[in-house]
Amino acid sequence: MAATKQIKTALISVFHKDGLDTLLAKLNEEGVKFLSTGGTQKFIEGLGYECQTVESVTTYPSILGGRVKTLHPKIFGGILARRDNENDKKQMAEYEIPSIDLVIVDLYPFEDTVASGAAENDIIEKIDIGGISLIRAGAKNFKDVVIIPSKSEYSVLLNILNKKGANTDIEDRRMFATRAFGVSSHYDTAIHGWFEK
Repeated sequence: MAATKQIKTALISVFHKDGLDTLLAKLNEEGVKFLSTGGTQKFIEGLGYECQTVESVTTYPSILGGRVKTLHPKIFGGILARRDNENDKKQMAEYEIPSIDLVIVDLYPFEDTVASGAAENDIIEKIDIGGISLIRAGAKNFKDVVIIPSKSEYSVLLNILNKKGANTDIEDRRMFATRAFGVSSHYDTAIHGWFEK
């Protein structure tokens, strides 16, 4: 059934690692391949799992002091490609774009940084660009992709994996997309509020 999708590849890029190990264990048990960056990649490999680097897909290193890591057509193409669209499928093959079925991401702690009384430059560096873009891309393409926009959703996904294996229904993916846009909306509202002051 087209509404049920199997998770084969997960892109994982998180600031907070707590609670991730249990989810990774289940995903690994289900045969899901991991794709990641920097600290998250080291965390995944530290648990004994194989993890492909984003850099090996994009052929670009993390640049500009880590400001640009995942922002690349091969990553966003892998998330946004419509699996039932023939032109999208042809372009994925032509440009060697890997299919990404699950995106686990969280955002830099902007509000915590503001609350700590940090300097303006430090606050600005906590305005997430890649993370928020990954959340929006995954949520937009919920027909094909599962988006986990914060650690508070780990247990929800784990529950689904325990019940259905690495398969999700359209209702599951729409629920995560709804929550993802809630996360994105809250985050942008906080940033907007800080700029207004």
